[in-house]
Amino acid sequence: MTVDDHQILRGGIKFLLLAFDDIELVGEAGNGDEAVRLCENLQPDVVLMDLMMMGMNGAEVTRVIHKKFPKIQVLILTSFLDKGLVQKAMQAGAIGYLLKGVSIDELADAIRSAAIGRSILAAEVIQALLQPIQPSSPPVYELSRRQAEVLTLLALGLSNEAIAQRMKLSPSTIRHHVSQVLNKLGATNRTEAATRAVRVGCV
Repeated sequence: MTVDDHQILRGGIKFLLLAFDDIELVGEAGNGDEAVRLCENLQPDVVLMDLMMMGMNGAEVTRVIHKKFPKIQVLILTSFLDKGLVQKAMQAGAIGYLLKGVSIDELADAIRSAAIGRSILAAEVIQALLQPIQPSSPPVYELSRRQAEVLTLLALGLSNEAIAQRMKLSPSTIRHHVSQVLNKLGATNRTEAATRAVRVGCV
C-alpha cells in the first residue's frame, strides 16, 4: 500500500510496480487518517510511507500503524535526507528508509525485504547518520555497511534480538557484528558504543 499526498507520485509507483508479478498494490492513501483506515481494512504486508504530509506526518502515522497492526511493515519512501527525520521514523517502528530517487528494481527489492521483516536503509541514509556533528575534528570509524546499520539500530535502543529480527539475521551473527562494532569504536559495552554513535550523529 502507498501513502503519499501527491496523487501523481502514487500513480507512478502503481504503474511501475505492474512490472513485478510478486508485488500487488492493494491500496493507496493520500493522508495519515486514510492510511490507518485502509490498513485495518486491507491488512497489507508493506506500506510505502511518505514523511511530509498534511495532518499526521509519516512518522506519526508509522507509529500508529506499528502499534495497531504490528505485522504490517512500514517502509519510508521520501525525498528528505535528514538525520532527525530518519531517527523519528525508525523509532516509530519503520522497517527501512529509502529516498525517492531509488530505482524501481531497488524499490521492489526493498519491498520484498520489508515483507519478510528485513530492515533496509539506503546507503545515503547510513552515510548521513554517521556524519559527525562537529566536522572540525571528526572521529573516523571504518565500519562496513552492515556494521554501520547494526550500530544505527543499536544506538536507537534496539536489543540484539530486535536487530536480528529487523535485519533477518541470526542472533549469533548480530552478536558478532556488535562485537566488531565495539572493537572498532574502542567501546567496552553497548552503552558506550551508543554514546559514541550520538557524538558522531548516529542518533
